[in-house]
Amino acid sequence: MSPGDEHDGYGGSGQTRTRLPEGNTGDVHGGTRRPARGSRSLLTAVGVVVLLVAAIAFANRGGDPADTSPSSDAPGRAATAPTGTRPVTGTDGTVPTGYAHDEQGAQSAAANYAVALGSTDMFQKGPREAVVRAVYAPEVVDGLLKRYDDSYSPALMASAGLEPDGTAPAGLTFVARTVPIGTQVTAYSGDKATVEVWYVNLTGLAGKGSTKPVTSAWFTSTQRLSWTTNGWRITSTDEHEGPTPVNGDSRASVAEEIAAAVEQYGGFTYAR
Repeated sequence: MSPGDEHDGYGGSGQTRTRLPEGNTGDVHGGTRRPARGSRSLLTAVGVVVLLVAAIAFANRGGDPADTSPSSDAPGRAATAPTGTRPVTGTDGTVPTGYAHDEQGAQSAAANYAVALGSTDMFQKGPREAVVRAVYAPEVVDGLLKRYDDSYSPALMASAGLEPDGTAPAGLTFVARTVPIGTQVTAYSGDKATVEVWYVNLTGLAGKGSTKPVTSAWFTSTQRLSWTTNGWRITSTDEHEGPTPVNGDSRASVAEEIAAAVEQYGGFTYAR
């Protein structure tokens, strides 16, 4: 974040986010179209999504008691013109890193961190620890790891139709992908930023015989970030539902099509 006093042009001067393809690697950064389902299945699946978001919210509760969000005027809406600024310079495991020290960099970081925190990696202890260490500020990591381990409990795994270790049952593909729709900076001062990420989350089990169909749910994540020796890192987050668009009338794909799409379509690095 460049030492900044004003919103130096990335909130309201015709800048927007581009998505950079990373290839068909089958990683956790992509997205597939949501299948329409019957009301009972839909309610069950949406309940699972809410439980997963609740797990993240619970883990982040009190993530940094000393943290206070900086205050400034909110920026204007961005127009649809690419910035042309390189969004990242590397990766930390599966998480893109190396964001610019400015508002644009903070928004890019927040979008990619939302993707990482909504991925399948969060459901297994080792990969989860790697993600948490890559996206959170060092001073909050240890406490968050304990809360995340408590949140991703055997009961949560069972509700998602997973094995106790977070893996999918034989013959099924577990889908957990977050697709950011937009970001905005709501506060920015010096080495701190507050960024909201509007996203759609896809969660469920794809494959023949699945009783947990892949469905979508819409949320907004508020991330409070600080500039550290490793760049932008989260100090705390909050999530709430919506804004949620009206569901379309697209044909529902069969479970096998969804499972294949997850393997075939890679994801993106998101940039503001």
